[in-house]
Amino acid sequence: MSFQPSHAQPIVILGGFLISPEAYAPMVERLQQWSRQPVQLVPVSKAEWLLTVFAFGWARILDRVHITAAALARHSPTGRVTLIGHSSGGIMLRLFLDDAPFQGRRYDGKALADRLVMLGSPHTALKATALRQMVQRRLPGSAFADRVQYVSVAGDLDLATATPLARRLAPTAYRNSTGDPHDRGDGLVPVASALLEGSTPLVLTDVAHGGAFGADWYGSPEVVDRWWL
Repeated sequence: MSFQPSHAQPIVILGGFLISPEAYAPMVERLQQWSRQPVQLVPVSKAEWLLTVFAFGWARILDRVHITAAALARHSPTGRVTLIGHSSGGIMLRLFLDDAPFQGRRYDGKALADRLVMLGSPHTALKATALRQMVQRRLPGSAFADRVQYVSVAGDLDLATATPLARRLAPTAYRNSTGDPHDRGDGLVPVASALLEGSTPLVLTDVAHGGAFGADWYGSPEVVDRWWL
């Protein structure tokens, strides 16, 4: 089933592993300009991100996502919200949509959200963490595509123009994901890993995983324009 949820509804953003909330301020501001709706970043401290090696660490964050999404949906003109997940946040939001039990909770985020945008999220990897593997087994591909529009955004960064950090980390990161150290990607996540099966795919040239990897990343205002519109 193919449908187009409204862009004129509140937005909930879940950032990536160990990335400070301040890094997302330009993204929040740009999305507020485009949607003219409330845009809320779910606050997660670095200590809380470190706990996500455990399932209860995921549940702590998803509890917060649920509270945020439910509050915004109550005042939404559509009764729904749009979810945006960067990096690991995109994987966690896939699980949030599910109504099956996780750590004693039933989130059923698909009752609150009809659009999920995933930015540089490592959906598949040869050396994925146990929890990421669990999501892929439990919810392969775009599991709720009949009710939720899934959008996968991947960056295709020329490492010659990237930061020294990206040039140093990319070969190992790509090898751990697809087996090819020379793969295409955003400096951390290969394109093939970021494109979830069954989703609407979008590959953006010259876009880095984060500000530490390149001048233009998914949260840069001019890049937001490219994946939001």
